[in-house]
Amino acid sequence: MSDLVIDSSALLASIYNEPGGDKVARILAGAKMSSVNVAEVFTKLADARRLSDEFVETFSSLGITVFDFDISQARKAAELRPLTKHLGLSLGDRSCLALAIQLKATAVTADKEWANLTFCPVDVIR
Repeated sequence: MSDLVIDSSALLASIYNEPGGDKVARILAGAKMSSVNVAEVFTKLADARRLSDEFVETFSSLGITVFDFDISQARKAAELRPLTKHLGLSLGDRSCLALAIQLKATAVTADKEWANLTFCPVDVIR
């Protein structure tokens, strides 16, 4: 199995027991994530008043390696904008894809719009 980079939508599906979330739960240990996507997850949980020290500790124990969003990933995310604008991909989406490209990994997402992307492997969980 190739390396896996988890998008925030995939992790949120696991947290909220949504369709495909069980698949994500099985692959979290050893997965990778952009710090941008971690911020997105924490923000969604804060909006729902579910972000707590306990959750942050639990997240830290999942075995996900978090990569800082660096200048190389920022450039790649910007370069992906013209290729993905028609799909409405956000900066968070493109940061996940940029990390997956950098690591030569598979991006894991719940966003069906990613299914036809050809510049990196994508696993759509539902």
